[in-house]
Amino acid sequence: MTDSTLVLTAHPGDFVWRAGGAIALAASRGQRVVIGCMSFGERGESASLWRKGYTLQQVKDHRRAEAEQAAKVLGAEIRFFDADDYPLVETPRLLQGLIDLYREVQPSVVLTHAAADPYNGDHAFAHAIALKARILAQAPGVEGPGEVIGAPPVFSFEPHQPEQCGFLPNVLLDITAVWETKREAMRILAAQKHLHTYYTELGSRRGLQASRNSGPNLGLPNDTYAEAYMRLYPQVTRELS
Repeated sequence: MTDSTLVLTAHPGDFVWRAGGAIALAASRGQRVVIGCMSFGERGESASLWRKGYTLQQVKDHRRAEAEQAAKVLGAEIRFFDADDYPLVETPRLLQGLIDLYREVQPSVVLTHAAADPYNGDHAFAHAIALKARILAQAPGVEGPGEVIGAPPVFSFEPHQPEQCGFLPNVLLDITAVWETKREAMRILAAQKHLHTYYTELGSRRGLQASRNSGPNLGLPNDTYAEAYMRLYPQVTRELS
């Protein structure tokens, strides 16, 4: 497996708000990071643009430009599937595109949505198809370019209202070193400007939790910034730490 990260997201904002720190951190270490963005969030997550009188194509173009700029700031590549949102549904084209992306990237880590989100069905769908494509990309008999993939660990990033989504974070990632990079990427998302304060405060709150749980080995300070993740598959190790 290559040392690379694959991020599969329903809409453009999702990878910035919830995984921007992980993306920037991996990129800062010289790792390849590829974002697979399933839709532009044109119908369900672009209300401010519709209120301005934008057409559907104008909304898509605006969100695409935001996503491309944010990905560049974070140091990632981005691929768009333009699968439509609200609802985001499975099509042969989308599923095959994700399989092909897995085969191309050969990820060592996969980041995607949590399994449930009663406020946004697109997020739960993105989680399900991300896992489905991972399984199919492992199978030699399934069509797709290149070699089959291994079994990369999958981490769900934090949903907007975790208490309602059954999200139980078991990984807290210190993103202090790239916090300002994430903030720069967040500021690009003018179509969802109302979320800037929320995710700034969340980064600080998760950072405080990380510092309290860091133990003597890391000893993180109280002004740490962090992102929360939920690991889906067991960690395989020869030593508990």
